[in-house]
Amino acid sequence: MKPSLFSPLHVGAIDVANRVVMAPLTRNRAPGAIPTALMATYYAQRADPERGAGLIVSEATAISPQGQGYADVPGLYGTEQLDGWKKVTQAVHAVGGRMVCQLWHVGRVSHHLLQPDNADPVAPSAIRANTKTYLIDGEGKGGFAQTSEPRALHRHEIPGIVHDFAAAARNAVKSAGFDGVEIHGANGYLLDQFLKTGANQRTDDYGGSIENRARLMLEVTRAVADAVGHDRVGIRLSPVTPANDIVDADPQPLFDYLIRQLATMGLAYVHVIEGATGGPREVEGRPFDYAALKAAYRQAGGHGAWIVNNGYDPQLAEDAIASGRADLVAFGKAFICMPDLTERLRRGGPYQGLDKATMYGGGAHGYTDYPALGD
Repeated sequence: MKPSLFSPLHVGAIDVANRVVMAPLTRNRAPGAIPTALMATYYAQRADPERGAGLIVSEATAISPQGQGYADVPGLYGTEQLDGWKKVTQAVHAVGGRMVCQLWHVGRVSHHLLQPDNADPVAPSAIRANTKTYLIDGEGKGGFAQTSEPRALHRHEIPGIVHDFAAAARNAVKSAGFDGVEIHGANGYLLDQFLKTGANQRTDDYGGSIENRARLMLEVTRAVADAVGHDRVGIRLSPVTPANDIVDADPQPLFDYLIRQLATMGLAYVHVIEGATGGPREVEGRPFDYAALKAAYRQAGGHGAWIVNNGYDPQLAEDAIASGRADLVAFGKAFICMPDLTERLRRGGPYQGLDKATMYGGGAHGYTDYPALGD
């Protein structure tokens, strides 16, 4: 019998009841970088495996104060933060859910007002990202602002970044109670910046060749796997998205190399954004063969689950699972407005829309007040 979206699966050490994944979604509702009781309610609403996600990936969570890039996003480096996250994971587990924490360092996608001591954001090279970040002013009003000019990381600082990722992973699993972690290697943030030529113009052993540009992501992945166990680690990649002003001159050989190296690490899963994050599945001028990428992973011995993401409607998602093209499908914005998305997929609807005005910042409205079927 062919698998379906509603079939159970082993994802590394994590057993999931269905193959519908809640993708990471930044919501800017963690003042002081501390998860709240409202966040526990939000995630628990989406965690019932009969109605919601088989696996939840948390909103992107900063590994260090330097890794922060947006106002009111959570962290993993302070006691209050870990205590707050523990209440979230307890609420998720109480309804039978499974949840991993996405580990985040934004790199150059930040503003000096969000950095310790108003410092410049860090990056592989001192190249400003033509994108915006989210700030909250002294009156509590949120809005978007141009990112600040970054400085290039010194070679001697890079091991500290690796250490911060590993420490955050340990905090997530051993202190906060997550079932695992996802390394954020996508969407133009720090690891993706090192990977791609548009942001990395270094001349040391972290720049230039494909092997050098992939070095930091691979070092981080090994360190995180050593910290919490390879079968509790996933990684998110976005080969051709233009998000946050990121681009690579030749992404296919770059990601073919990267995926073959990742295949040797025994990860729980690989999570691939196909096309432009939150946009078209085909990016003009940036062709990419995702089937070849998955084939390269399997050929190199990668056994982890393959999660696909971006623009999947119910039929496309079901076809991806039934054909074996994917093991799980991640949905993002649909989970904001439909906490019981899996039940709606099973029934063939009805589907309800998203209030985009409430996506970032605020309170319960547009966050925990979307009705489920039967409400």
